[in-house]
Amino acid sequence: MNQPHEFDVIIVGSGAAGLYCALQLNPLLRVLLISRTELRECNSYLAQGGISTIVDQADKAAFIADTLQAGQKKNNLSAITLLANRAEGVIADLLALQMPFTRQNQQLRYTREGGHSIRRIAYADDKTGEHLVETLIAGVQKRANITLWEHTAMIDILESSGTRGRSCTGVLVNKNGQTFTVLSHTTVLACGGIGGLFKHSTNQPTATGDALAIAGKHDIACKDLGYIQFHPTALYEASSDSGRRFLISESVRGEGAYLFNLDKQRFVNELLPRDTVAAAIWAEQRKHPDTPHVYLDISHKEAAYVKERFPHIFHTCLLAGYDLTQQPVPVTPAQHYHMGGIRIDLQGRTALPALYAIGEVACSGVHGANRLASNSLLEALVYGAEAARDINRSIPAGRPDQPLQPVVYAELADDRYRARLVQALLLSKNGGIQHELRDY
Repeated sequence: MNQPHEFDVIIVGSGAAGLYCALQLNPLLRVLLISRTELRECNSYLAQGGISTIVDQADKAAFIADTLQAGQKKNNLSAITLLANRAEGVIADLLALQMPFTRQNQQLRYTREGGHSIRRIAYADDKTGEHLVETLIAGVQKRANITLWEHTAMIDILESSGTRGRSCTGVLVNKNGQTFTVLSHTTVLACGGIGGLFKHSTNQPTATGDALAIAGKHDIACKDLGYIQFHPTALYEASSDSGRRFLISESVRGEGAYLFNLDKQRFVNELLPRDTVAAAIWAEQRKHPDTPHVYLDISHKEAAYVKERFPHIFHTCLLAGYDLTQQPVPVTPAQHYHMGGIRIDLQGRTALPALYAIGEVACSGVHGANRLASNSLLEALVYGAEAARDINRSIPAGRPDQPLQPVVYAELADDRYRARLVQALLLSKNGGIQHELRDY
C-alpha cells in the first residue's frame, strides 16, 4: 500500500461552513479541503435570502426570542445565544473579506423574512449564497497552507486507538476513481444536508446524507433526525416530476408578496415561520389535489423595484414563463433543510474525539424543530469559526495516529446504514416526509 497522505486538518465539504472554517484555522496548519463535486456545487451557493445578524445590542433578546419561537421552543438556548453573540463579528469579518453586501447610502440594507420581528437580514441582491461562497473561495485560494481537492468523495472516516484513545484519524476517499486513505490530526465534517433523498428539494442532488450514514456506522451520536424543514415557496413546474425545485426566497414575502389560493384569496400570514406557512399551503393543496400549488404574487409592487431587488428570481421565473412584475407564480413546498444531524457541542465537537461537524450536517439544537429564515448561513459561519478556534487551541504536535485497519473499509456507506437513516426520517411526525422521500 502506498504511503498515505497526511494533513493536520481535513475538512469534508466546500460550503460556507467548511470554507470559513478553513480561513479561521492557524495558517501554519496543513489543511486539506475536499469537495464531492466542484467547489461551487454546494447548497450554500444556492442560498438567496441573506444572513441573519444583530442590528444593535438591543436586538439580541428579540433575535433569541424569534429563533425560539420559530423552533417551537425546542432549541438549545446556549446555542442560540452563541449565534447572537457572534453575529456582528461575522458580518464585520465578511466585510473585511470584501463580501459585496447590498447597501443604501453606504450602509448595509436589511430585509425581513418569515418569523423575524424586524429587518435584520444582511443580503447581496437575491444571490447571497453565491456571493458568500465566491468571497470565501477567493480567500481560501490565497492561503498557501490550504489544499483543495475537487471531485473527491468521502467513503468513510478512519478510527484509531492510539495515544489519544479512540479517535478519528482521517478519511477514506475516492478521488478520480482511486480509493485511498488520508490521515489527519483532526477531521471536520461540513457535508451539508439530505435533500438528495427527497423527490423534490431545493438542495443539490448530491446532498444525500452520506456523513449521517457513516456516523451511524461508527456509533457516533446524532440528534433530531426527524426535524426536516420544507420551504413554503418553491417554484412549481408541472413538467418537473423529480429533482431540484427552484427556491423563491422568503425575502420576496418579506418585501410584500402575498400568497393566494386558487380562489384568489389570502389564506395565511405570509411572515409566519416556515413550518406554519408550509402547512397552510399543504392544506390548500389538499382541497385541489389536481392542482398541487398556490400562488405567490408581488405584481402590486413597482416593476423596476422587483427587477432590481430580485434579479435572479425574476430572470429564472421569466425563463419558466412567469413575469413576477405582471402575474402571480405557482409555488409549492419542497424539502429545504435538515435541523437534525450529528450531535455537537458549542465548539462543533462530536462524540468521537478529533472529529468535528459544522453546518447542516451537524446538530447543536440551535434551530429546534424548525429553522428561522436566514439563520443557516449564520450558523455555518459561527460554528465554522468556533470549531477552528478549538482546533487551533488543541491540535497536537507530531504525526497523526495510524488508523486501526487502513485497508479494511467498504467503498460505500453500507446500505443498511443508509436504510437506518431513511427509517429515522420516516418515523418523524412531519406530514410532508412520507410521500416526498425517494424509494430506497
